Amino acid sequence: MMLRTCIGIGLLGLCCASVKAADGAPDWIRLIREKPAVQAEWATRYEHGEGVPRNYDRALRLYCAAARRGHVQAQYQLGWMYANGRGVARDDARAAAWFRRAAARGDLPAQRMLNLLNDPAKVRPATCVEPVDPTVKPPPVQQLAARPRATSPQRAKVEALVHAIAPTYGLQPALVLAVIEAESGFNEQARSPKDAQGLMQLIPATAERFGVQNPYDPVQNLRGGMAYLRWLLAYFGGDLRLTLAGYNAGEGAVVRHGGVPPYAETRAYVDRITRVYGRGAPLSTPLNPVAAPPRPPFAAALPAALPRQP
Repeated sequence: MMLRTCIGIGLLGLCCASVKAADGAPDWIRLIREKPAVQAEWATRYEHGEGVPRNYDRALRLYCAAARRGHVQAQYQLGWMYANGRGVARDDARAAAWFRRAAARGDLPAQRMLNLLNDPAKVRPATCVEPVDPTVKPPPVQQLAARPRATSPQRAKVEALVHAIAPTYGLQPALVLAVIEAESGFNEQARSPKDAQGLMQLIPATAERFGVQNPYDPVQNLRGGMAYLRWLLAYFGGDLRLTLAGYNAGEGAVVRHGGVPPYAETRAYVDRITRVYGRGAPLSTPLNPVAAPPRPPFAAALPAALPRQP
C-alpha cells in the first residue's frame, strides 16, 4: 500500500502540472475531465493532503472518475477507502466490488484485499457514493418543502411516483423531489414563460430529446426529467452542483462558463436545491451507462476560454 502511494505521489510532478490554475491550485473543472492517470494522481494528493488540503470528497470523486474508465490503481484506492471507512461509511461489499475490478486486471494487492475481506457473498456492482458528513442527517422527504400544498393528495401521488421511478435511474428520491419543488411546486400543469412544462419543467427540446410525448403526463414527465438529471450527472462526472446548474441553465452554459454560470437565478437555484436536498443523502456517482449514456469526454466540449495548459 505504502509503495504504490509513494510511486503515485512521485509521478505527480510529471502528470499534474497541466491541471494547475494560474495561482498553482488545481482547477476542478479541468480535473473532472482529465485523463484517468491525472485524475488518479490528484485523487492521491487530496486523499493524503500532499501539496493541497486533504479533501476526501474530491479524492473519492476523482478516484471514481478514473476507476470508471478502467484505471486500476484508482479502483484499488476506492476499495481501500470503502474497506477502511476513509471519508465514507465503511462498506465491505462495495470495497470488494472495486477490489474485484482491479484484481481482474491482474492487481495482486487487490486480490490480497479480497482474500482479507473474504469476498462478501453480497456481490454488488462497483459503484461510488458521494462522501457524507456523519454529523448531518438527511432531511425527511416530508420536510423538503414548506408550501401549504406539500401535504395535498397531488403531492402525495407525485412522491409515490418518484419513489417508484427514481431507482430505475439510480437517483435518490430526495434529490428528485427537491428539483420538482424548485421547478413546479408539484404542479403537474405548470408552464413557464419559456415554455417549460410539467412537474420537472421540461422545455420542448428536452422533452423530445428524452422521448417525452406528453410533458403534462406525470409519469412521462418524471421519466424524462430523471433521464436528463442522470445524463447530466454522467456528463459532469457526478458533480451535483454542475448537474443542477446544467438542469437550470443548460449544459452548454455550464461548459461556456467553466462551472456554475454567473446567473443570479441559476446560482440561487443550485444553492436552494443543495440546501434542501442536504449533504446527508448519498448520491451514487458512477452512473448507469444504460440509464444515462454520457457524451464524449467533457474536455471535448470545453470552449477555447478554458484551454488545456501544457
